[in-house]
Amino acid sequence: MSSLARTPSRGPSRFASHLPSRTRLVALGRAELTLLVRNRTALFGALLVPLLVVEAVRSSLRSTDLGKAGTSVAEVAVSGAMGMALLIGVYSNLVAAFVARRETLVLKRLRTGEPTAPEILTGIALPAATLALLQCVVLAIGGIAVLDLPAPARPELLLGGAVLGTVLLTTLAAATSAVTRTPESAQLTALPLVLISSIGSGLFVPLSVLPERLASVCELLPLTGVMTLVRSGWTGGADAGDLLGATATAVAWILLSVFAVQRWFRWDPRR
Repeated sequence: MSSLARTPSRGPSRFASHLPSRTRLVALGRAELTLLVRNRTALFGALLVPLLVVEAVRSSLRSTDLGKAGTSVAEVAVSGAMGMALLIGVYSNLVAAFVARRETLVLKRLRTGEPTAPEILTGIALPAATLALLQCVVLAIGGIAVLDLPAPARPELLLGGAVLGTVLLTTLAAATSAVTRTPESAQLTALPLVLISSIGSGLFVPLSVLPERLASVCELLPLTGVMTLVRSGWTGGADAGDLLGATATAVAWILLSVFAVQRWFRWDPRR
């Protein structure tokens, strides 16, 4: 079936025992965690890329004066690494995971059992999302302990941005899987958003240092609102209007992604 709204006939399944929703989510998440741990490439990529980003950004911006942007090289490096943890750990990994489960008939079997469509997608996303959020915590602690960053001025914004980004990239991953034929091609279909976000969403260069017209366009990109919240969590310098606009942008992309998933997500293998 190509839509979340269409529900095939229910049949026997190892999840079809009328378990509570939370129990089903835990069971799905545990099974997905086992598969993630076995996928050494995806696991190491999700863990190592953000750490490499910190040193790469520090080296490339070492001689750049970011004082006018109200930030520092260390803050840009750590917040950018958090963005990459979400992009690689959540988005790229989940595009491949959704496609792999679809092509091996896992999604089709689950849909004939007790779990609802949101439970299935959430259960598959749980390990990657949890790992990415934990990595954001580690990066924040490491930035304070190793790079002498001050404690976040608005930790609630930092946490809210990371959680909002996780939800956004999970829904975008589900939507992207609809146009991805094989797990191997997931890297190609995920690449445009990763590149666009890396360049234009403020991961490595604050939008305030870009030309005004270009910055206005970049503000509409999916991950820009999330990065605005994350960076504001460190500096605490954004006003209420900027924070509201950033949140509205992220929520709008989530709603668009949910609509795309409801309309085009595929449960059956592509033949």
